[in-house]
Amino acid sequence: MEFHISRPDTAIRPALQAKIDNLTKPKGSLGRLEELALQVGLIQQTLSPELRHPQNIVFAADHGIVAEGVSIAPKEVTWQQVCHFTHPQGTGGVNFLCRQHGFTLKVVDAGVDYDLPHDRGIIDLKVARGTRNFLHGPAMTEAQMEQCLAGGAQVVRQCFEEGSNVLSFGEMGIGNTSPSSIWMSYFTGIPLAECVGAGSGLDSAGIRHKYEVLRQAMGNYAGDGSPRDLIRWFGGFEMVMAIGAMLQAAELRMAILVDGFIMTNCMLAASKLYPEVLDYAVFGHCGDESGHRKVLDALGARPLLNLGLRLGEGTGAICAYPILDSAVRMINQMDTFSGADITKYF
Repeated sequence: MEFHISRPDTAIRPALQAKIDNLTKPKGSLGRLEELALQVGLIQQTLSPELRHPQNIVFAADHGIVAEGVSIAPKEVTWQQVCHFTHPQGTGGVNFLCRQHGFTLKVVDAGVDYDLPHDRGIIDLKVARGTRNFLHGPAMTEAQMEQCLAGGAQVVRQCFEEGSNVLSFGEMGIGNTSPSSIWMSYFTGIPLAECVGAGSGLDSAGIRHKYEVLRQAMGNYAGDGSPRDLIRWFGGFEMVMAIGAMLQAAELRMAILVDGFIMTNCMLAASKLYPEVLDYAVFGHCGDESGHRKVLDALGARPLLNLGLRLGEGTGAICAYPILDSAVRMINQMDTFSGADITKYF
């Protein structure tokens, strides 16, 4: 699937910066809020940006590599959590945060190895019942990769049609820190050992085993080394669908709140296909998963929060949303020196 992403036109930048600098405050005194206001103004190409109908999309799928014992959590937790997210009471981690911050939650079955209930509002885009084990060959076919990219784009277009201009993305997929670590190593050049962490709670012996499995998988890789091939060979259905979603959001000039280790690596992979996508990314937080800080540094990204989160689901991105909201309120609701009849002293 092809996307048509262009960098925001910078012609409006001087006017945006002038508006920010002339608000009733010392120049630069609102720090990151000023930077975010400038970014959103550039994305939306307006001096009065706004955030409309925020939505969090959770993509869910299973991973064949779990058969190698790379996760402490059993595979069935994927479908159990998807059912938990979509329970009428909505008592998951992502649920209470969506309620608190006014997000609509969408849950997408990208490839869960289970027949999920049809009465929960789950968006059924199942590609297959989990990827193949990438220790022995590619996780998915070229056709499946294209299906994932198109599926993620489809969900984002639906959000856009519903009036959204800001989205966050999350994931649910036992074992998905493994493909994330491999993508990170290939796309940044950081040694694999520095990319592999505890995931959902491995001890030191478990981490060593996980590293050995992933090292062997990389040694068995027989592709062409291109970003597309690496994404296909090692990725999860939910991860590639998230890439398609990110790219479609950028094409539609939407702000993208980036969540934790897995979604950061999805943004990294997306940027290897279309570097322009990074102009639309707001990195929500730095989590506790080993390697997250290093991949953020490789992207030149400065996360808004550092709360020790490692849940995924989009939780860190949603927690960061009020900061983005404050930035937009700043540029729209603060008066200027001239408007407030205050002496401008710089």
